[in-house]
Amino acid sequence: MGFLYSIILGGIAGYIASRLMDSHNSALVNIILGIVGGLVGGFIAKRLGNDPDNDGLFMNLLISVGGAIVLIFLGRLF
Repeated sequence: MGFLYSIILGGIAGYIASRLMDSHNSALVNIILGIVGGLVGGFIAKRLGNDPDNDGLFMNLLISVGGAIVLIFLGRLF
């Protein structure tokens, strides 16, 4: 996955996750949450037996949104 692709997908994933979790973050925070969420979601997906590297755009977006939701949830706990 290319660098620009990661930023664009991360921004979209972070925005979707912040709206689903009713979290009002800035655009930069959404991008960071989406990118890190993609890493977290990819790690979880690999542990569950899925290979996100071979999945399409939609699956990568879902994995990134799921990871960003996990990060927002953990951020609210602390």
